[in-house]
Amino acid sequence: MTQEHGATVVAELGLTEAWQTIPEGEGRHVVVGLSGGVDSAVTAWLLKTRGWRVTGVFMKNWEDDDTETHCTSRADWIDVVSVADRLAIEVEHVNFAAQYRERVFQEFLDEYAAGRTPNPDILCNSEIKFAAFLDYALGLGAEAIATGHYAAVRPWRNEDGSVTYQLLKGTDSTKDQSYFLYRLNQAQLSKALFPLGAFYKRDVRRLAKAIGLPVAEKKDSTGICFIGERSMRTFLSRYLAAQPGEIRDLETGQVLGQHAGLIYYTLGQRQGLGIGGVKGRDTDGNHQPWFVAKKDLANNVLYVVRGHDHPALFADRLRAVRCHWISGRLPHTHWVYSAKPRYRTPDAPCEIEAVSEAGEMTLAFATPQWALTPGQSVVVYESRVCLGGGVIDSARSAEG
Repeated sequence: MTQEHGATVVAELGLTEAWQTIPEGEGRHVVVGLSGGVDSAVTAWLLKTRGWRVTGVFMKNWEDDDTETHCTSRADWIDVVSVADRLAIEVEHVNFAAQYRERVFQEFLDEYAAGRTPNPDILCNSEIKFAAFLDYALGLGAEAIATGHYAAVRPWRNEDGSVTYQLLKGTDSTKDQSYFLYRLNQAQLSKALFPLGAFYKRDVRRLAKAIGLPVAEKKDSTGICFIGERSMRTFLSRYLAAQPGEIRDLETGQVLGQHAGLIYYTLGQRQGLGIGGVKGRDTDGNHQPWFVAKKDLANNVLYVVRGHDHPALFADRLRAVRCHWISGRLPHTHWVYSAKPRYRTPDAPCEIEAVSEAGEMTLAFATPQWALTPGQSVVVYESRVCLGGGVIDSARSAEG
């Protein structure tokens, strides 16, 4: 599988321009995180056809109930071996379960116990894929690591001649994963390759079929491995004690039912409230479903409101903590940026009102945002460049 062969394949598919954005390897060693999916498999092929010496590593990060029902690691490993055989590359199986439990899963539990809704995938990237995995790869003598994320890294020369590594959005806006990578630092980005940054998902599938990868039509994985195809409530009940309490109407204070424990609910949640038989009407007399609007931890009360567009579900200001800035420098205040307060939302215009070296930030959106949720990350962008972000601590409206 030569560069000439790779150039021919991508040319036939009209993908030469995207292929050429990948740095030429010239025999250098890169370790690719192979997950068993199509994205990482194509990543390995692209790097090999660009002249890199590729080694694959499959990361096992969960062991508590590693069964086919809840975590597909065994089946994924078989797919990784098949991909490695097709690409004629070496592959290793590495266990990071202890590091994952200590650095990622424990914080996941702590956040839920504190009434917040965390995103463990973000912490997994900064603590496992670009820390434990990076260290392991460097120990193998690699010059870089690569993953199948839809994002890009760009070296940027500053006025003083120094180089800053920028994290960029992926070209495919429907798959861009820079949100999950905002906690990476300069040392990590300097060693990271994201070959899919200039590709669209549909073209990754086309490439996989064209080169005969055994995972070409494998469905993308969704959700968190250790939860799998079961409810979050079922999973959390194994690790955290829940205290039932009242569900109240935020407007009237009326008791509408009982919740199973505040850890099981998140702001904006509609399903699973158990009060479907309690009819709610908006100001026009129309029936409206109930949505979680507030969690009162001190009194163990879950407050709900009627209707998706209830004002209590919207806020235009938030406070974030544990902020991280990729460049190592604080962003400007009172500057026009955009931000994502959760992964599956469009970028929203905003400005940073205040930011501190202590890792705190206050941010104001140009328009109110729906269900700004403590524990979720807000990620700030300047055009295509991901600047960093932080964990939402609280949110409010300008009026109150």
